[in-house]
Amino acid sequence: MNAALAQLPALAVSHLALAAAALLLALGVAVPLGLAAARRPRLARIALGMAGIVQTIPGLALLALFYPLLLALSTLVGARMPALGFLPSLLALALYAVLPILRNLVAGLQGIAPGLIEAANGIGMTPSQRLRLVELPLAAPIAMAGLRTATVWTIGAATLSTTVGYPSLGNLIFSGLQTETWPLVLTGCIAAAVLALAADGLLALVERGLATRRRGLVIGPGAIVLVLLGAALAWAAWPAPPVVTIGAKTFSEQYILARVIGRRLEQAGYRVRYREGLGSAVALRALEAGEIDAYVDYSGTLWSNAMGRQPPVDRAAITRWLAARSGVRVIGPLGFENAYALAVRGDAPFRSLQDLAGAAPRLTLAADLEFLDRPEWAALREAYGLRFAATRAYAPTFMYRALSGGQADAIAAFSSDGRIAADGLRVLADPRHALPAYEALLMVAPTRARDERFVRALTPLVGAIPVERMRAANLMVDRDRDKRTPDEAAAWLDPR
Repeated sequence: MNAALAQLPALAVSHLALAAAALLLALGVAVPLGLAAARRPRLARIALGMAGIVQTIPGLALLALFYPLLLALSTLVGARMPALGFLPSLLALALYAVLPILRNLVAGLQGIAPGLIEAANGIGMTPSQRLRLVELPLAAPIAMAGLRTATVWTIGAATLSTTVGYPSLGNLIFSGLQTETWPLVLTGCIAAAVLALAADGLLALVERGLATRRRGLVIGPGAIVLVLLGAALAWAAWPAPPVVTIGAKTFSEQYILARVIGRRLEQAGYRVRYREGLGSAVALRALEAGEIDAYVDYSGTLWSNAMGRQPPVDRAAITRWLAARSGVRVIGPLGFENAYALAVRGDAPFRSLQDLAGAAPRLTLAADLEFLDRPEWAALREAYGLRFAATRAYAPTFMYRALSGGQADAIAAFSSDGRIAADGLRVLADPRHALPAYEALLMVAPTRARDERFVRALTPLVGAIPVERMRAANLMVDRDRDKRTPDEAAAWLDPR
């Protein structure tokens, strides 16, 4: 907990820098567009309609959408663009912030009494003078209300940037949710709320100053906002020293293994940071592009998802395929397997997937956020004719809670998870071998494949983590009592 809280200042500044950049970009789009749309009703309808359509897309989906778009754009222009991290987060948040700024600016300008416009024209004002001296001052209070709305929303939504690898206060929230460390969740939420309320309060003073024509209320808070935003953006833009980036997916085992890798690299003299909460496809593409330097994936995932092949899995073929496709180097297996398996409560009357198939139409299956869209699930349904009454996706921690709480009758469990034994669950046999093997494979990016110091630091991990030890480490993080952090579990797990 203390180690995580030590990250809070840096995460808060990074969070603020992203929100500030997104708001500035949104202003750069919305203000010129709003000025033009206020005089052209047809343009106003089109602009507001398009901005409204963007608002109908869930924030997380919009962030995820920019990943393949940036990859495609990189291919089209023949230049590498960062498809993870700051850029997709910036673009998604800026698009969301456009609508309230644009709508309020157009409403403020269109709401000015026609008589005032005629009076300005009557005394010989040019269009630019009329805009600067009459229209903008009158529309400013309404426009500021839109900026306040956009600011609060953007600071809150910036927590989602964690899912595409940009460090923010969402790191604390997502990590806390997965490991059920509720103080971390509260810390991240409270910090984001404080930033949003502080920014809204300063902008409220500016709004009041514009409405009452009190210059001091505009200049003072406005200067504070500009200084804070400038400092945050300067911090974000300041060249960082070389750093190694370790990737991780969305469950406790990945958090732990990322830190085992990080410990080894730190001992070899590297500076390390983590990009967590990545999906399987995103993590592999990020590794291939060099946006992360190392992470652990599973042979079954690579064989079925990335390569599109059926069991049995051939680890040597995976190694050759990755090297030929992108230059990714497989250092080797860590020594344990984390396979998908359907599990039920210990008192359930099922021993195998064949037993479950007959009762499945009356049962509910809970799975992690990926499983129901993976080829493994399609293979299971085809092999056993599984047709559940309902299927529900959860974060892995809550999937186990759903089973123990009776909201689900079976779950897509992980064979290296310590909660299987701790909760008295029964893993169902797979007599038709529909599910592939899932050896944990340590992989490094093409940019690190020939860095022998880097590879030597990680090679001792190959074959050094048996499944019993991995289960125990996972349980340290996932259990309710005497809970440990991923850092503490990694220190215990590291075979050094």
